[in-house]
Amino acid sequence: MSFTHVLAVAPVTDIEAAVSWYERFFGRPADTRPMPGLADWHVSSSGWVQVFQSPEHAGGTLLNLAVEDLDRALEDLAQRGVTTAGEIQPGAQQVRFAAVHDPDGNRITLIENPVA
Repeated sequence: MSFTHVLAVAPVTDIEAAVSWYERFFGRPADTRPMPGLADWHVSSSGWVQVFQSPEHAGGTLLNLAVEDLDRALEDLAQRGVTTAGEIQPGAQQVRFAAVHDPDGNRITLIENPVA
């Protein structure tokens, strides 16, 4: 079996409030709004983050995104009003990570050196 894309979905209670927050998180508007209640950010050529209005499922998503420079990513987020949910955590070897939560509590973890 072969796959062409990975789509990570974060269910939310209020699509417009979530889109506003994710616009701050990504630093840009959604790449597409293909249907009511859905917004897509294309984070790589084959990876998308979708925000989907689904109140009954909101708040339980765990999304990991790899970044080249965690300190810089967190500085950029802070400038856009997005703060971390705690301190930078060390992982195995040279891995470091920090998390943020969207308004529904979906957790987005930024990971530096995920395959170090």
